[in-house]
Amino acid sequence: MATTTSITTTYAGEFAGKYIAAALLSADTLDKGLVEIKPNVKYKEVIKKIATGDLVANASCDFAASSSLTLTERILQPEEFQVNLQLCKKDFRSDWEAVQMGYSVYDNLPANFSDFLISHVAAKVAQKTEQTIWSGVNATAGEFDGFVTLMTADGDVNDVTGTTVTAANVIEEMGKVADAIPNALYGKEDLTIYVPQNVARAYVRALGGFGAAGLGAAGTDAKGTQWFGGEPLFFDGIRVSMVSGLASNKMVAAQSSNLYFGTGLLSDHNEVKLLDMGDLDGSQNVRVIMRYTAGVQYGIGSDIVLYS
Repeated sequence: MATTTSITTTYAGEFAGKYIAAALLSADTLDKGLVEIKPNVKYKEVIKKIATGDLVANASCDFAASSSLTLTERILQPEEFQVNLQLCKKDFRSDWEAVQMGYSVYDNLPANFSDFLISHVAAKVAQKTEQTIWSGVNATAGEFDGFVTLMTADGDVNDVTGTTVTAANVIEEMGKVADAIPNALYGKEDLTIYVPQNVARAYVRALGGFGAAGLGAAGTDAKGTQWFGGEPLFFDGIRVSMVSGLASNKMVAAQSSNLYFGTGLLSDHNEVKLLDMGDLDGSQNVRVIMRYTAGVQYGIGSDIVLYS
């Protein structure tokens, strides 16, 4: 069945503008390098976890085996996804760019629209990937289990009970996350508190003096929220990164080197194929095709804090 195409314009001459799409989330987590990316995972990859007891003992003349070493593993197994759209070129004869289709009855899809369609599909996939990385549920079509789903089911993860975060309580709530971070992790260069948009906005406002636990009416540099121009945020010396895929009122604290995104070829996430079916089956259809694999996993649950 062809993809439903809705065109609300009428051809009355040349079109001088550009196609416009709604603002889309990009895959912030991947673009900003906020997790470890493992490419070339064809089927699955094993993430080894090593745990040892106290290694140092008092010296003696003999070899005396002590302590213990335990090897466990977590499995990173990307799943395969696809995008299949089908458009009929005939539907575009009434569009503003009909002149680009040529005057033959064997239509060509308008070049400008083809370029836009390819970039739009890639952007939509990036948006879906970002959301699924953090909040995905495998039982939902087109999704894999995201970090929050995996962490919620893991008893080793340090859980912090959450609430609705506002400018009035964001300092206190982020403090709960920071206090739950294991001592061995504090001060690590890649330690990050991942926050959703609503928490990031609340934190900026609190630092601008609008929260009960903020810096007072003047805020940072007495500028209110105008102090913030997109520069990196920190809390108790820990980097704070906003990730668009994390649901409101949830936070995750972890080392970026402990969070993994697995896929086959990275280029698959940017490759959108446009197939003109006219030469294959004589139809007026154009098919948009995209295939890729994706999945996430983490290494050590006890080194992660989940605020939920």
